[in-house]
Amino acid sequence: TSGARRPERLHCSVAMASLVPRLLGRRTLQPAVALRSPRDPWMRFHGANPPRPCPLFRPSPGVDGCARAARRWWFLSPVRHGSTAVTLNTDGGFARFSVGDPGPNQNGGQNQPPAKKKMSKKSKVNQLKWYRLKAKKKMKSPNPEVRIRYKLGKAKRKEEWLIEKLRKYEAPRAPELVHDPEILTEEEKFYLKRTGEKKKNYVPVGRRGVFGGVVLNMHLHWKKHETMQVVCKPCRPGQVYEYAEELARLSKGTVIDIKPNNTIIFYRGKNYVQPKVMSPPDTLSKQKALEKYRYEQSLEHTSKFVEQLEQELEDYQKHVALFKKREGAISEQISNEDSAVDDLTTNSDTD
Repeated sequence: TSGARRPERLHCSVAMASLVPRLLGRRTLQPAVALRSPRDPWMRFHGANPPRPCPLFRPSPGVDGCARAARRWWFLSPVRHGSTAVTLNTDGGFARFSVGDPGPNQNGGQNQPPAKKKMSKKSKVNQLKWYRLKAKKKMKSPNPEVRIRYKLGKAKRKEEWLIEKLRKYEAPRAPELVHDPEILTEEEKFYLKRTGEKKKNYVPVGRRGVFGGVVLNMHLHWKKHETMQVVCKPCRPGQVYEYAEELARLSKGTVIDIKPNNTIIFYRGKNYVQPKVMSPPDTLSKQKALEKYRYEQSLEHTSKFVEQLEQELEDYQKHVALFKKREGAISEQISNEDSAVDDLTTNSDTD
């Protein structure tokens, strides 16, 4: 009996499979209407519209229903006209058509810089090792010209870097007020000079040069003294006159005398009034003045080293030219001697 039932079950399953597409293609039944709520009579009494019936269940539309819905959506969907722009690009000698909005390169003609790739720590270390190995080969090269040129290029790069650093410490000058210096007679100058030499109040100007603190100390000394000394150490030859001009501009004082030991005597003036801001705003601070001095000192030594290397390279090139000239003269002399020997041998053979 079990063997006889198996073919019947198989036949039933095949029949149901053949009926599925027919059932899906049929017209679907109307969905059942949901039960109305108990508030419907009250709403009808007040004149409100009855609620629309909502389906309790929604049967699947089937294959044909899905196709019809997709076709309807395709024809009824809005068309985006902005994306149908056709542009022609002729860069590089080739014609290329593109559909859509033109990119920034086609509109403005300005190429955006490529995004920088982030290097890993290992790749950075390898790159530094490669640069160091390359520099080491140039430093140990048997050719002296290669070594000199490597040092010269490195020194020039450092010189440019120091100049760029020093530009940051150039303080902008404030608009100068009208300053009417007092006219002093020779007798008054002599008296003020002797007075300044006898008194021991002084302001030092060190390696930082002229900055806001020096002018502040001058005004503090002028509170109780008419004259004061400004001692400039260390000071290059002729730099004391630059210091005297700068301090006279910033402090509105008068220079009485400049001694050979780089000492300047200043006079505050007859109608001196202590300013509210004793440190001028267009001067450097103490820390920045020291940083500027260090960069200036480094630039001075680097410039001297560049001049030395340039002279060394020029001497080496002269030496190479002289050596080639001597070598050419010697080779020419040898060739002349060989030609003379050949003439003698030919003459002896003929005899």
